[in-house]
Amino acid sequence: MTELLRLYGQIALLRKGPADVPAVGLALLLTIIAYFAVNVLMVLLLPLLTGPWLRALLLDVVFTVAWYWVLLRLTWHGTRFVQTTAAVLGYRAVLTPLSLASEWLVRRFGEDQTWQLPVSVMYIVVMAWMVIASRRVLRAAWCTPAAGW
Repeated sequence: MTELLRLYGQIALLRKGPADVPAVGLALLLTIIAYFAVNVLMVLLLPLLTGPWLRALLLDVVFTVAWYWVLLRLTWHGTRFVQTTAAVLGYRAVLTPLSLASEWLVRRFGEDQTWQLPVSVMYIVVMAWMVIASRRVLRAAWCTPAAGW
C-alpha cells in the first residue's frame, strides 16, 4: 500500500501516469478504500461539511467509478479502466487534505480582509492543480496507442 501511495503522490506531482498503476482490481479496491478513508478522516478533523456528507462521499466514489467506466468504454479504451480509475482516485486521495484544508480556510477566513486574498488564491491553485492532474491522467488513457501504454 505504501508503494501505491508513493505512486499516487508521483501522479499528483505530474511525474507518473496511469500506466504505472498495476492493472489489477485489488489496486483499484485498495485505492477506493484509501480515498474513502482519507475523506472521512479529513471531515472528522475539519468539521467542514454539514448534512449527509457520508452519503455524498459514497455518491462521489460510485459516480467516479461509473463515469470512468462509461467514458473509457465509449472511447474504446475499456481495458484501461482499472488503471485510469485507480490513478484518478489515487491522486485525489493524495490531494484531498490540501483541497479540503484550503476549502476550510476559505470558509473560515474568506470574509476577513487580511486573509481573503491569500486563502482564495491557495484554493484556486489547489483546484487548478487537481484539474491539471485529471487532464494528464485522461490524456494518457486516451492518447497512448491502443496496443499498450
